[in-house]
Amino acid sequence: MKLETRDVSESSFLAEFPETSGEDENRSAVALADRLAGKPPKGLLDAIPGATTLFVLFDPGIVEREKLVRRLRRLANETGIAPRETRRFRIPVAYGGEFGPDLPVLANDRGISVEELARRHAGADYTVAFLGFSPGFAYLTGLPPGLSAARRHSPRTRVPAGSLAIGGDYTAIYPAESPGGWRLIGRSPVRLFDPAAHPPALLRPGDRVFFQPVSGEDVRARIAESRTGERAAPPAPEDVVFETLTAGLFTSIQGPPRFGLGASGVGAGGAMDLPALDRGNAIVGNASDAAGLEITLSGPELLLTTDALLCVTGADLDARWNGKAVPLEAAFPAKAGDRISFRYAAAGMRAYLCVKGGLALPLPGEPVARLAKGDLIARARPPAPESPRVPSATAPVARSRDLTLRVLPGPQPSFFSAGGMNAFFSATYRVSPDSDRRGIHLDGPPIELDRPPDIPPEGTALGSIQVPANGLPIVLGPDRPVTGGYAKIATVVASDWRLLAQALPGTAIRFQAAGAFLA
Repeated sequence: MKLETRDVSESSFLAEFPETSGEDENRSAVALADRLAGKPPKGLLDAIPGATTLFVLFDPGIVEREKLVRRLRRLANETGIAPRETRRFRIPVAYGGEFGPDLPVLANDRGISVEELARRHAGADYTVAFLGFSPGFAYLTGLPPGLSAARRHSPRTRVPAGSLAIGGDYTAIYPAESPGGWRLIGRSPVRLFDPAAHPPALLRPGDRVFFQPVSGEDVRARIAESRTGERAAPPAPEDVVFETLTAGLFTSIQGPPRFGLGASGVGAGGAMDLPALDRGNAIVGNASDAAGLEITLSGPELLLTTDALLCVTGADLDARWNGKAVPLEAAFPAKAGDRISFRYAAAGMRAYLCVKGGLALPLPGEPVARLAKGDLIARARPPAPESPRVPSATAPVARSRDLTLRVLPGPQPSFFSAGGMNAFFSATYRVSPDSDRRGIHLDGPPIELDRPPDIPPEGTALGSIQVPANGLPIVLGPDRPVTGGYAKIATVVASDWRLLAQALPGTAIRFQAAGAFLA
């Protein structure tokens, strides 16, 4: 099996299989990913199958890219496409109405009724090709001829969990609420991902899927039933560190990235400004894998329920300890009953509150939870081990509202015209208020494309800059889709990512080439 590669970032590349085509490319990627998962090479972080590629993420401090590529080529030559166990699933779906807002438009474009389009879709026999995008999101092949549909001009910011959709030649169900650019035609109550289950994803490559039309009332009733008892049990009182008095804009528990579950659609996640979190952990004596609070733009007020050694790093959000200012990058011993509060950003976007012993992280694949009033925040169990180490050099968050970011060439240069490339490097973009941990949206001149930006879904890297049909770039963040179907013009150099992670809305962004670009 021949294998070729395309670089994506300093620590990732796409492996392709040029001598295969169609479904064989996908099966080759899945087979090689299975082989790597069985015996991962040293330095490999993740291997994520896509429609025609395998996305490989590695630690360049442990393994050289060329050494890893040679290893993959040897494995590809030894790896056949072994048949997989086939399981059959019949999934209930309510088509159209409030659940399928795009169904009337798709039917009208094809000159058929809504009922006929739903009948054709439900009458097909589908196969799971691979998982990606989000935890448990299964790309299904077998869409009947004439039902394929281009992605939306601009992705929706919110797609409800259970939404049945068409994207290109694939159909799929969104396992959890998320942004998405696919065309929504119905909704299912079936839970496709349970982070506490083993394995967590219901579907896997090779499974057969059939859709059973049901009423909207039936779907609503099943969804309501499934929500009963969904709330997680509160932490044990002895484990609680903070009680949330006020929530702030967006505060969540974050640690370093957690790799290895990309083939199930589970992203690595992690803190937006990882160096800032790591410095805070080092200052209080935690190991580098400890979790803390990531506090965005305006912060919460927290009541300490136990004595704890604390530290604040990252953005200057005017942190206060019982009303007195807290210096950044310095540990302080707080007591039970003390109050820790944050105001508004004076410099930067995200601050980190670190606690000796670390905080309890949610299970991999659970949606990032925004802190709410009354939430109890628990220590890690077991606590993060003590790790006396020298914090990395302090890198103050820039107060400038103008940034220049270095970028490497993206994996789809041929999708962009010479004019589009020129605009990308000559224009000034601004960080949109719509930005979040999934992606930094940029406002500015649209980037001209030579062709529609839809590509076969493939793995994505932190800092990749994708360009949807509206031409406005989106820089993918830690909670990005595991696989994406938009062309990518460039990737932000890893060491520059934290500049963007700390950029306030309205910050001016310019791009500077750090490699050879081709239009």
